[in-house]
Amino acid sequence: MNCYRIMLAANKSGSGKTTITCGLLGALKERGLNPCSFKCGPDYIDPMFHRNVLGIPSGNLDTFFTEDDVTRELFKNEFSGDIAVIEGVMGLFDGIGGVELTGSSYDLARVLKTPIILVIDAKGAGRSVLAEIRGFLDYDSEHLIKGVILNRTSKAFGVKLADLIEEELHIKCFGTVAEEKNVELSSRHLGLYLPQEIDDINKKLEKQKNLVLDGVDIDGIIELSKTVPEIKAASKIFVQQSKASDNKLRLGVARDEAFCFYYRENLAMLQARGVELVEFSPLRDHHLPENISGILLGGGYPENYLSALQGNTQIKAEIKKAMDRGIPMLAECGGFMYLLDNIKNEQDKTYNMIGAINGSAYWTGKLVRFGYVTIEAEGFEIKGHEFHYYDTDNNGSSFTAKKPTGNRSWQCIHKVGPSYIGFPHLYYPSAPVFVDKFVEAMKNYGGN
Repeated sequence: MNCYRIMLAANKSGSGKTTITCGLLGALKERGLNPCSFKCGPDYIDPMFHRNVLGIPSGNLDTFFTEDDVTRELFKNEFSGDIAVIEGVMGLFDGIGGVELTGSSYDLARVLKTPIILVIDAKGAGRSVLAEIRGFLDYDSEHLIKGVILNRTSKAFGVKLADLIEEELHIKCFGTVAEEKNVELSSRHLGLYLPQEIDDINKKLEKQKNLVLDGVDIDGIIELSKTVPEIKAASKIFVQQSKASDNKLRLGVARDEAFCFYYRENLAMLQARGVELVEFSPLRDHHLPENISGILLGGGYPENYLSALQGNTQIKAEIKKAMDRGIPMLAECGGFMYLLDNIKNEQDKTYNMIGAINGSAYWTGKLVRFGYVTIEAEGFEIKGHEFHYYDTDNNGSSFTAKKPTGNRSWQCIHKVGPSYIGFPHLYYPSAPVFVDKFVEAMKNYGGN
């Protein structure tokens, strides 16, 4: 079976990729298809709109995190349904540090041999958009750009621009999406608001779907998706599934409004090794799940729920007790902050957290150590990224994080027995041995 696919990319951030991607996914469902989606880059929130609101399977792919063959394997393993829509990141050619192709939308399209439709923000522009598109076509060495969608322009004027684009640039204009201010998705310092935080999110995305249905050639996009070559990938990442199916290990996974940043690929790798994921809420549950052999505390927005987290003393005590007994734990970013003694918010008010790791987290007002990192661990390297406005007086010193460009490095992560606790968000497919080590630690854990 061939994996039909297209990529929606853009000339820059803020061009409307996310809203048009959501609109197109909704339109494909309206046409009776079963789409799946992927997000290029280390973005947790955009896939939430696909999964949580639209009910569409969504994952992350990143050519910095994984080599080409692993990237293809992840895509092929996670593809489902009839067609994949891959949402780009930033500008089409913007990769590591904004200056390299690795990690860019274009590099991912190259690896997956995927046709690209450029979303062009045409508001306040006319013929000038042709010059902009021509520049992208001249830079397209693989000839992957197959068309454009004009965003934030009227349908009538878009038709005039479309004629010029097709006549002069010889690529297809798949249509226009009119500007509709009340469908824009709100953002803050950490990116878009979570779907559940946006008023009338379903109504907004329904309107966006109708705008796409009204102005975009859906049939043409479907036909374009069928022009792709077959992806061939040998299974490496998930090959251990049949060997580990009898482990019967239970991993407690924190999942609520405060802790919600998880890569689907990470969880799938744990499941492939026989791990059952049992979700619990540090905000509302007073007890950990029963018979667990490990705990996963992902990132998220604990700073928005400090009073509730402080007040749930019972589950904090249970988590600390479990850690004192040596339970294997993975904690990233917000999960790491939750394990510290306390967190000081923007108003410098202090809230008590678990106290399993000595230290305080505090608001800095700026991004700290932002971007991709390679972690030098115990005989292996694992890739990830940092994206946080909080810092701590005890960052950990068990491993070393290095930037992919330049010479910057720093110590990070607390390795406490079998546990890995620190700010970096890790992408497990970049180092399967990391997952193997953690699962082995879960097997060896003797107490609850």
